[in-house]
Amino acid sequence: MLYIFSGLPGTGKSTLSAALAGKIRATYLRVDVVEQAMRDAGTWINGPAGYIVCYEIASHNLRLGLDVIADTVNPIHETRQSWRDVAQSLGIPFVEIEVVCSDEREHRRRITTRLTDIPGFALPTWDEVKTRQYDVWDRDHIIIDTAHQTVAESLLTLYEKLDQEIK
Repeated sequence: MLYIFSGLPGTGKSTLSAALAGKIRATYLRVDVVEQAMRDAGTWINGPAGYIVCYEIASHNLRLGLDVIADTVNPIHETRQSWRDVAQSLGIPFVEIEVVCSDEREHRRRITTRLTDIPGFALPTWDEVKTRQYDVWDRDHIIIDTAHQTVAESLLTLYEKLDQEIK
């Protein structure tokens, strides 16, 4: 199974997707880690390279029979379709999960107070998050609103929605 996480920075996407990866023992791909490693190696050029690397690593792990969790902002229709293409090309089921924080004050607080867990990674500012291109979804998907939930509560909500989706 390919679990495709999407959402703006600061919504709780990485926290939730990492928690799920730990619970189900899945391969966890976080594009921020890949892109920062590319910066550290001096090979980063702003663009889709980090996503392309993640698509390939996901494909390889799915072919090995492993579940994969993809943690990316996934902001545009093209990236969302590319993730679906990874699963569909292998005949692997997938689920799309958008993580949101519907309380703008809480979202802003998260953005302005969080610390990076990736050495050297520059977190986006609130203005960068608010002005980032993020296409409206054009298909059904799971939505998890983390605004007033703990990680454990959000994970429970996700499990419930996955049970409904996968049946």
